[in-house]
Amino acid sequence: MDRFRRFLFWAIVGLTAVFLLLPTLIIVPMSFTTTSTLEFPPVGFTFDWYGKVIGAPDWRQALTNSLIVAFAAATLATVIGTAAALALHTYRFPGKTLVMGLILSPMVTPVIVLAVGMYMVFSGWGLVATRLGLIFAHSVLAIPFVVVSVLASSRMVNPSLVPASLGLGAGRWFTFRRVTLPLIMPGVLSGAVFAFITSWDEVVIALFLADAQTRTVPIMIWNQVRTNLDPATAAVAAILILLSALGVLLSYKFREANS
Repeated sequence: MDRFRRFLFWAIVGLTAVFLLLPTLIIVPMSFTTTSTLEFPPVGFTFDWYGKVIGAPDWRQALTNSLIVAFAAATLATVIGTAAALALHTYRFPGKTLVMGLILSPMVTPVIVLAVGMYMVFSGWGLVATRLGLIFAHSVLAIPFVVVSVLASSRMVNPSLVPASLGLGAGRWFTFRRVTLPLIMPGVLSGAVFAFITSWDEVVIALFLADAQTRTVPIMIWNQVRTNLDPATAAVAAILILLSALGVLLSYKFREANS
């Protein structure tokens, strides 16, 4: 009976995974078709569409923008999110629950609401149609993921280590670099990966804040879907899927190292 229950459990898990992943993974073989239209099953096999993406100036510019914005947003979100997580974990202060809710609110707020709000604010600051504006906006989306990840790691650290280091004469900065940071590093890295993926895949806010010079890969895909859907779009989508999958795998490895 136990064996049957395990079989039934894994069968349900497998069918659910197939149901969720199949619509996404079906794009990958379609990107290798030799025809000029998307077909499944694909006709023939070629890497020409990937070459077209790399060779086209618009796609290269979009890839460059996406990488710059994602790396910068992930870096900024990791620094701010790690500091916020450590403060929330270490100190007790009035309104702590409220502060925590405000920090995590971008995770539950509809993206279209955030996009409209950011457009209204950033237009007054001159940040619309700039990479800097996209970096700040994506950082707001990514910070909650870093906070959650670092908080989870911080709760697994022996709370007596920091007072012991301070009691032995080490300064707070030295203690952070040599004691706290190495112990929470898996959570920091995991949060950074999720922050990168959040920026890399984001399209709604980018539609509001970007222009022709600062548009990212998701915007290019959105425009192609609306105007001229061809296998080059599937090739870019396959690249996005690959990078996102690698990011999730890295995050899993970091969390595994922290457990």
